[in-house]
Amino acid sequence: MSNTFIIINNSFAMATAERIALKMEGSTIVSVAGYSGSDKITSLPDFLTHSFHACDLLIFIGAMGICVRSIAPFIQDKASDPAVINMDLQGKYVQSVLSGHKGGANEYAKEIAKITNGTAIITTASDSLDLWPLDIFGRKYDWINEYQNARENDLIAAFVNQKKTALLLEVKNEGTQALLDSCPDFVEVFYQFDQIRQEDFDLLLAVTPALYETNIPSLFFRPKCIVVGTGAQKGIGVEAFEKELRACFEANHLSFSALKSIHSITVKANEEAYKQFSETTNLSFITYSSEELNEKEGEVSYSEAAYREVGAVNVSEASALIASGAKALIQTKSKHVDDNGKHFTLALAMDAKQERKGEIFIVGAGPGAPDLVSVRGKSLLQRADLILYAGSLVPRELTDYGKASCTIRNSADLTLEEQFDVMKEHYDRGGLVVRLHTGDPCIYGAIQEQMNFFDQHEMDYEIVPGISSFQAAAARLKSQFTIPEKVQSIILTRGEGRTPMPPKEQLAEFAKFQATMCLFLSVTLVDKLQADLLEGYPENTPVAICHKLTWKEEKIWRGELKDLAKIVKENKLSLTVMIVVGEAIGNRKNRSLLYHPKFTHGCRKGIDS
Repeated sequence: MSNTFIIINNSFAMATAERIALKMEGSTIVSVAGYSGSDKITSLPDFLTHSFHACDLLIFIGAMGICVRSIAPFIQDKASDPAVINMDLQGKYVQSVLSGHKGGANEYAKEIAKITNGTAIITTASDSLDLWPLDIFGRKYDWINEYQNARENDLIAAFVNQKKTALLLEVKNEGTQALLDSCPDFVEVFYQFDQIRQEDFDLLLAVTPALYETNIPSLFFRPKCIVVGTGAQKGIGVEAFEKELRACFEANHLSFSALKSIHSITVKANEEAYKQFSETTNLSFITYSSEELNEKEGEVSYSEAAYREVGAVNVSEASALIASGAKALIQTKSKHVDDNGKHFTLALAMDAKQERKGEIFIVGAGPGAPDLVSVRGKSLLQRADLILYAGSLVPRELTDYGKASCTIRNSADLTLEEQFDVMKEHYDRGGLVVRLHTGDPCIYGAIQEQMNFFDQHEMDYEIVPGISSFQAAAARLKSQFTIPEKVQSIILTRGEGRTPMPPKEQLAEFAKFQATMCLFLSVTLVDKLQADLLEGYPENTPVAICHKLTWKEEKIWRGELKDLAKIVKENKLSLTVMIVVGEAIGNRKNRSLLYHPKFTHGCRKGIDS
């Protein structure tokens, strides 16, 4: 904070003024009376004549009438007027008076109210109605506002009067997510311009680099998302460079306001035209070595001249691809000549991080309890546009993490093809899709066929692991499934039902190892299961039948292998059951050597007896 004046006309205001000045760097307290601790001014009109348009913020402590009459002769427009705040002597009520949005008075009022323990008084309509402040919304994200078919004030007035509004989101970034998270009921969201029937709407708001002609009042937020790669002979003219660059944007129907940065080869780091353009536009100019550019060989056109002069197979296309992270260019290399016959090339690419493309995350829900999903899984659920969950296996409570605008679908009654159609619909419009599977999705999660679909359609996806039910069983049974010198293996398997088991993985053969065995999806096969297990385990081997582990309805029965089928049938169990078999259940014998006093390892030397 700089260039702030706190104006007082009463000695009792000094304490409040000093509290504010202490917290707001660059503040100066002024008074006509010259109170101790303030700078004396000759008169308020004279002071404001010189300071009104030279300062960032004026804070009046005193009567509102004095504030209003004092600033009235100097007010011009909201684009140039400073922020003005008025408050009472104790700072109980801190009111934004002038330039609430563009000058930041509304935010200053909130900041000052925190300092004085007062209440910020904000009267602008968008703030009162909790609507987007369209004139400054994009400032936080470095967006530029461009208006079509309306003046700024008229468009904002229509919006705060809740006229039917179309919102076009053709990029994806922090700002567009903020719009989605706070979208009013009278705003309908679109992801492609040609999907909008303009006659059905009174206003259009759009976050896009693209140029469109509209016939309704429109506000285009221009995100900085287009990067330029360029190569040149030494000494090109900056005027010609900018003129041709603007022409390239126009030819590709792109707003020049969407230009993010320019890029070239390291030997051009001191090219005057590039440096001047970068300084004038306040945009980054970044260069890459020929070795870095040559990593794009095969993705760009080969330039014999570039390779001969600077050792790079291509400069403009390669630098644009590196800078953007994109797989393809918006514009391949175009050739240009300035007034002095100097040649240069231009290529355009979209910042890949802002491309509106979908994201799919196959997330492990964990065993059931909502607080046992991973931190990352929870974050994705909170951000998701679609949560497609296996309702017969995943508790509905986990979907409560979803935001209000999230679409939540139970996949239990959908075929694989129907599930894919639902996910692809959201993916194609740039949505974040969470396919929520019970436990860990890579263990009996039936995700292979989904990944096959994704691969065929070149859809990006990622797997987020979860806590498996066999791990939850160990925790709930308070058992270590690997016992020193007794059991050092865990077998994760299932009984043979409608899905046949491979010949080498027959349950009776696994039973002969007498390892800790965790059986998924097998409770309905319990008679055969018990018979197969008795081929290898003694009949008094401990078993645990775990129903809906960590769910509210969780139940666990312990017994011996010879009674397994009886326990299952008596309790009429048919779904969401993990069966554990083995001597590790409840075992408290066989001490580990790891912490034995005589055991030496890399972190500790053992003690001789």
